[in-house]
Amino acid sequence: MENISKQIYQEASDEILIQQYKAGSQDAFDVLYQRHLPGVYKRVRCVIPENDVEDVTQDVFIAALKSLSSFRGDSQFRTWLRTLTNHKVAEFYRKRTRKQEPLLAPLSEASGRMEGATSQVLEERIFIQNALKKLPENYREIILLRFAEDMQFNEIAELTHQNLEASKSLFRRAIAALRNHLDE
Repeated sequence: MENISKQIYQEASDEILIQQYKAGSQDAFDVLYQRHLPGVYKRVRCVIPENDVEDVTQDVFIAALKSLSSFRGDSQFRTWLRTLTNHKVAEFYRKRTRKQEPLLAPLSEASGRMEGATSQVLEERIFIQNALKKLPENYREIILLRFAEDMQFNEIAELTHQNLEASKSLFRRAIAALRNHLDE
């Protein structure tokens, strides 16, 4: 019987799962977590040093668990979770700046933490992270939506309230700006 209810939850929309969670079902939150974990993790991984990605991702879902009962549904859950993720990323950097710690771990330290990753892969990730930080917010956001969250251009256009061509144009400009920062 429990497997049947979990199967039903797997097929339910985010909105229904939120209603079920508010009604007291922890399984509903578990499904939301499993459904959205890959996207949140990928987004965080694009902008946070490797050593801290799991911690920040965990912070996002702890905050989501604590505040989901007050979620009103004015936006899609995915949008709300993305905003929460951006907030936790900003909070991470504010805390790091106050502590005066380096923002990125030394390459030698990071290479010991990533299984199967070469120092070249780690170095490339650090360069991309640094280049992303230099971009204007709207450029960084469209790149993250496309690559970290695997959104299609029509989904991005709907989310950002732009037409399809405007979204594609913004993406092209963002990629060109990223390429320029990487070439520096």
